Amino acid sequence: MASEEKDKGFTVQDRRRFSAEGEARAEGREESTPAPAAASAPPEAAPGEPRRAPEPGPHGELEVTFTTFMVGLSTQALAALGEISDPVSGARSKDLHAAQQLIDIIGMLREKTRGNLDSDEDGLIEAILFDLRMKYVELARQSAR
Repeated sequence: MASEEKDKGFTVQDRRRFSAEGEARAEGREESTPAPAAASAPPEAAPGEPRRAPEPGPHGELEVTFTTFMVGLSTQALAALGEISDPVSGARSKDLHAAQQLIDIIGMLREKTRGNLDSDEDGLIEAILFDLRMKYVELARQSAR
């Protein structure tokens, strides 16, 4: 019985009003397709094992994980603090208000995810917040002079 449940997976119901060919579907008609069980969730690393590096998706982009999301937010905050250059313009500029908002967002995410993160994710968010807050305080003191 356990193997039957394991192979069962889940069902995806297409509720779009138009088919893939662009034709209107009849009212109330839904197409359902069983999804493979392996596609339902990415494999997690066992406790104590190193995590796999994010794999590129079908279009070459990296998989968005909590870690990549937090690193992206921290990179935006570092750019707002003038610590790194803007990837588009190549210029460094300081926007303390934007940096403060990004730091507050990361802090809010830490509070909302408390108890739901593994030790690596928890350590990452704590380190990011500490570093960003220290840099922000230093710049805020310099601009107050």
